[in-house]
Amino acid sequence: MEKFFTIIGGMGTMATESYLHQLNLRTPAHADQEYLNYILVNHATVPDRTAYILDHSQPSPLPTLLDDIRQQSQLNPAFFTLPCNTAHYFYDDLQAATTIPLLHMPRETVKEIQRHFPEAKRIGITGTQGTITDKVYEDEVLAAGLTPVLPTAEIEAETMELIYDNIKEQDRVDAPLYHRILRQMHDEQGADLVILGCTELSLAQEREPETQIPLVDSQSVLVDRTLEMALALRDKK
Repeated sequence: MEKFFTIIGGMGTMATESYLHQLNLRTPAHADQEYLNYILVNHATVPDRTAYILDHSQPSPLPTLLDDIRQQSQLNPAFFTLPCNTAHYFYDDLQAATTIPLLHMPRETVKEIQRHFPEAKRIGITGTQGTITDKVYEDEVLAAGLTPVLPTAEIEAETMELIYDNIKEQDRVDAPLYHRILRQMHDEQGADLVILGCTELSLAQEREPETQIPLVDSQSVLVDRTLEMALALRDKK
């Protein structure tokens, strides 16, 4: 296969399915041959990213992810995508293991805010406890000269309930809980807009969309960047 990219997914599987669905849905195709060439590595058994970030005695996802990157690099994809925000804790190590570009979802998300929401200064961050702890979004927001707005302990507990207890365990979106989390970030924490910084939250937005609060969906941004790069690759002579 030529002119293809590789997706390092499965973290979790239903969130990766949401990413693929949106990617295929947005591809301007009217025949089988007009869709994109890609390889999906749905590595569902990668150890939990948040568990390791919070407690380094837990199994590390890094060796498994490095194996995926190195194996796939032998096939020479044009680029990699990693549709798991928390896994970007390992981004530098993963990119160092290959010469093939790896899209940085949090960085691209913050760039999207700067392009389309220049008036937004206070940026709410939602995600797993691992993503909040490793500051992968907080650092990018600060580097852009913006103010990160973090969830309270109570909001973070509700977010983990939604991500793990509802979506990962039951493939179910608790719509009232999802909308309450976002409205607390906007109304009580004073965020001008809120980043959906977990692909399970992106799945929640796909199924139970929030339409009243300004949002930037990290997975949606990754879909758009993936599509831009893949279409440019396909059209390259």
